[in-house]
Amino acid sequence: MWAELLPIGRHPDSGGYRRYAWTGADAECRAWFREQAERRGLAYETDRNGNQWAWLGDPAAGDAVVTGSHLDSVPDGGAFDGPLGVVSAFASLDELRSRGVPFGRPLAIVNFGDEEGARFGLACVGSRLTAGQLTVEQAHRLTDADGVTLPRAMAAAGHDPDTIGPDPERLARIGAFVELHVEQGRALDLSGDPVGLADAIWPHGRWRLDFRGEANHAGTTRLADRRDPMLPYAETVLAARREARLAAAVATFGKIAVEPNGVNAIPSLVRGWLDARAADQTALDTVVTGVEQAAREYAAAHGVDVDVVRESFTPVVEFDHALRDELARILGTRLKVPVLGTGAGHDAGILSGSVPTAMLFVRNPTGVSHSPAEFAAEDDCAAGVTALADVLEGLARA
Repeated sequence: MWAELLPIGRHPDSGGYRRYAWTGADAECRAWFREQAERRGLAYETDRNGNQWAWLGDPAAGDAVVTGSHLDSVPDGGAFDGPLGVVSAFASLDELRSRGVPFGRPLAIVNFGDEEGARFGLACVGSRLTAGQLTVEQAHRLTDADGVTLPRAMAAAGHDPDTIGPDPERLARIGAFVELHVEQGRALDLSGDPVGLADAIWPHGRWRLDFRGEANHAGTTRLADRRDPMLPYAETVLAARREARLAAAVATFGKIAVEPNGVNAIPSLVRGWLDARAADQTALDTVVTGVEQAAREYAAAHGVDVDVVRESFTPVVEFDHALRDELARILGTRLKVPVLGTGAGHDAGILSGSVPTAMLFVRNPTGVSHSPAEFAAEDDCAAGVTALADVLEGLARA
């Protein structure tokens, strides 16, 4: 399975993946998922929001045990973030069948659409729509860098955008959702454990900062006469690093747009996107407030205007304690499983407000993620499959 997925959407120059929602690479991944379901005799369906499902047992019976993740990527992302959870889900089902496990509950594998938000700028679109955390009106306003709206992109890929929206009936079928994911950090590498269990997802969000100055000639405009928005933007990037360090948080400016974007032109607009995350809400508020205050002070000093817009926000997510403890009990018979927090968002976090959810992490020896250098050793991936199979058996066995 891994070998079949590996070439899809891989860029020849960067070696990273560009599997963006509702594109050709995404269609290939979706075809792969459907083929895996059909190979195993599972009932395949696509829901109203474009998420893919493979069912063993009657979906309408309710109290289903669901596992899976996503197949899309960030720009030039790694091979493991998302796909490891989907491949491991199918491999775990194969393992359970080889054990001859009788199931007393329906079992499903899911591929959530547009988890990374690389194309339309909002993460977890498929799961947010399903859980009612993204309205139909908001979804219809999402556009990519070329001005293509989400509904238009979905229609071009063969999915009816008029069907999108909250799906409480589907959520009511789910008794537990367990997502396996490569760790995005080095906690397991440092502890020496191949598999970990998630405790909570840090609160996190994305803010857009628009610095508006005055376009002018780079060669003839005196420094004293300039209203250059690049300068307060650059100072704000440094301020974000400083505020994050002081709060034991993380803050990143990873995307920028410049107008008119000419080598010999002073910009009229510099637009930067801030990603900020912290272990608790107070620390996150401190970081974002500090960055915004610094941006306004630097902008005023350079005669530049600045607007700050919060584009998305996810509060702290504590995974279902009873389900987490049950997973710890199941896994504790085979191995020591540390409990970890994470600064990364996941579909499991979105669903946690609607159904009991839990997450397993597989060791990442470098801690690198969202990069072609993302990696997990084969033995650790196999340990993840075994752990997931044990969990699914413990939850779904007759």
